[in-house]
Amino acid sequence: MCGRYTLAATNPALLWERFAVASDIEIRRRFNVAPTDDVVAVTTDREGTPRSSVLRWGLVPFWAKDPKIGARMINARAESVADKPAFRDGFAQRRCLILADGFYEWRPPDPSDAGSRKQPFHITRADGEPFAFAGLWATWRPAGADPELEPLRSCTIITTTANPRIADIHDRMPVILPSREAERTWLDHGTPAPVLHELLAPLPAPQTAARPVGFAVNDARHDAPDCLDPPPQQPADSLF
Repeated sequence: MCGRYTLAATNPALLWERFAVASDIEIRRRFNVAPTDDVVAVTTDREGTPRSSVLRWGLVPFWAKDPKIGARMINARAESVADKPAFRDGFAQRRCLILADGFYEWRPPDPSDAGSRKQPFHITRADGEPFAFAGLWATWRPAGADPELEPLRSCTIITTTANPRIADIHDRMPVILPSREAERTWLDHGTPAPVLHELLAPLPAPQTAARPVGFAVNDARHDAPDCLDPPPQQPADSLF
């Protein structure tokens, strides 16, 4: 799964240019983006023209009775995204880019060490460049609401099998679109379903980097630079 990510190291002006984000969309450094947070994305209008958007992370389908369902819809599995009722409309009609420059995953504790803990890792492109997760988005209004009421716009991140670089950390990873061409293809309303499915592949291992970080990131409410600090030094074993 993908439960936390970052947009920490990139100059907003570069993101505006790289993803054609409107300059009136505020982009601030985020060190620990968590479910139900507002996130920066690129969606499309009815004609298929890309547009910058702010979406809530955790997809709320249009048919949902309660928006709280979004907290359970932060990820969609690539293998079933075209068929699941919560995601199939989005896969067919409402695909988006979710802007990031890294994500977190936790390696399970060592079963042979009773004192070990889950170790968080920060995973990025090997070149350190910002990227886009393949996502879906939806709009939702309460039943019986005035059609003029501004809807809740929300999103989910699609996940796939992990590449060999991070498979020992976790068996899943978010779909990171590998190029600008792939991003355009993902957004294009005319892209055939088989081509879309081909895009839902893990980023190649040589293009992936991972490094351990400290435990500050474990608190989903903590969004500060120390989330990216290295783990604390382990005390040296005593000689006596």
